[in-house]
Amino acid sequence: VQLQASGGGLVQAGGSLRLSCVASGRTVGYFSMGWFRQAPGKAREFVAAITSSGGTTYYADSVKGRFTISRDVAKNTVYLQMSSLKPEDTAVYYCAAPVTGRSVPSDHRWGQGTLVTVSS
Repeated sequence: VQLQASGGGLVQAGGSLRLSCVASGRTVGYFSMGWFRQAPGKAREFVAAITSSGGTTYYADSVKGRFTISRDVAKNTVYLQMSSLKPEDTAVYYCAAPVTGRSVPSDHRWGQGTLVTVSS
């Protein structure tokens, strides 16, 4: 699976951004997909995931109620709508597929990621 994330940028605290990720691969529609992030000097962490049908979503406690994950199966695209952004949300955001629960396989191939910077 090849993953291409976009939509990052600079935003003030309290603002919103919408990230997009296009996945390519014949079987990507059968996968749960998700978002992870890595802040400077920190390990990559789980943010959100959505099942193949889009019927079930999972969120990290730190973003619950502020972020919404969704997907367009026909377009092989997953979105992350981020609202009420905080400076601590600053990170490079990566999309992931497949996702099992809140983790990815050990051999997961990460895409380029998109940088989100939240100013105070």
